[in-house]
Amino acid sequence: MNKNTRELLLKHYKNFPNLQAEDLLKFLFQSVFGCEHLVSDENTALQYIKQEHSEISATALPFTEPLDGNYCRVYLSWLNKGLSPETLTRLFCLSAKEEPDGKALLLQKTEIAHELIESGEIPLEKHDFDKKLSEWKGRDCPAIHHSDAFRSTYKPAYRVIDNKYADFLGLFSAIDKLLSVGNVILTLEGGSASGKSTLSEVLASVYDCNIFHADDFFLRPEQRTPERFCEIGGNFDRERFYDEIICSLVKNETVNYRPFDCSLQALGDTVSVPPKKLTVVEGVYSMHPDFGKYYNLSAFLDISPDFQKKRIETRNSPALAKRFFSEWIPLENIYFEKTEIKKRADIIIKIIEETDE
Repeated sequence: MNKNTRELLLKHYKNFPNLQAEDLLKFLFQSVFGCEHLVSDENTALQYIKQEHSEISATALPFTEPLDGNYCRVYLSWLNKGLSPETLTRLFCLSAKEEPDGKALLLQKTEIAHELIESGEIPLEKHDFDKKLSEWKGRDCPAIHHSDAFRSTYKPAYRVIDNKYADFLGLFSAIDKLLSVGNVILTLEGGSASGKSTLSEVLASVYDCNIFHADDFFLRPEQRTPERFCEIGGNFDRERFYDEIICSLVKNETVNYRPFDCSLQALGDTVSVPPKKLTVVEGVYSMHPDFGKYYNLSAFLDISPDFQKKRIETRNSPALAKRFFSEWIPLENIYFEKTEIKKRADIIIKIIEETDE
């Protein structure tokens, strides 16, 4: 933790060399507690974002600043890239939560800031920092404002959001630009354990959307022939997927389909899903060339083999993990290679393993 805190504080100073003591404290406070307060009125939060965005340059580049914890600062310049004010507001509100046990961690981080000032690596006046820190502690470390110098020099306009949304800001922006002109059908491709289902759940929390899973279209027992498994992307009931999902989506009609029940090895009851402006189709083989022309947007979740192996072994029994490695992943990799899925995807999202540093 100490190494990461030091590096981020030094980077923060490098980016904003006119910062003052209270700006360092604000950085650390937001690192631990996020956006400082719960949001009671989403519409009011939206109006504030729209007003602030109207006051920044229309050419400002999107900027995301990592904080030292589970949060990051997302600057409103992301709205110039296509992210909608409504989506940013939603991310901000979803990220607002209580952090009741953060004070001890916050005080640890202030000690590291103190060390950097004492060593001269962050050239603030030590006496001034110690005085402000002491006063702040005496008030039980409340949320703190940026200094006048920071506001006048840098005109900060950002919102603090949870890190779990940060890697997907480019995807959110692409979705919002398309939604501004019509309906969107998005496909999420990627290997096993790359996070497709997790990302679809994130999208469902941010947008009012429908989600369809390729896993609901496992091959039925009678389809599992040697000839079928020799087909590129053959380990997927793409015929039924086309008939039950794609045909209705492109007509903007209610989808009626029967998910495959693995426990029964048979089709389940019919599920009816009325259309919405955003539809997400997630799963391996969902971006098969047979279906590519029907999607407005595609994203490939790119996970390294080592991290994929680690996730699969963590999530599954040894027997099931063995099937992933010996059966399913080899078929996926042949499909990815032969169909050049990554090259055809509109967006590639790197899935990076988090470290404890």
